[in-house]
Amino acid sequence: MKINNNFGPSGINPYKRQMNKLDAAAAAQNKKADKVEISTTAKEMQQLSQVSVERKQKVEELKIQVENGTYKLDSKETAKSIINFYRNK
Repeated sequence: MKINNNFGPSGINPYKRQMNKLDAAAAAQNKKADKVEISTTAKEMQQLSQVSVERKQKVEELKIQVENGTYKLDSKETAKSIINFYRNK
């Protein structure tokens, strides 16, 4: 025959159960808070993404000017830029 003490409050100490709850709550408060650190590489990537946004805006403006026929090309400046590009390589 097996005897179980599952019936009634016998064997249960409500004071001890309350103390366990308080200890668990105190332990939860003593845990360190989460901390996020962004590396320098990630910061550089964020700056690059801002440059690409500016570049996209510039391309859109030029695209609109070309479609409207208001874009004027300076051939001398274009030639200087090409020469400078290949000299600096």
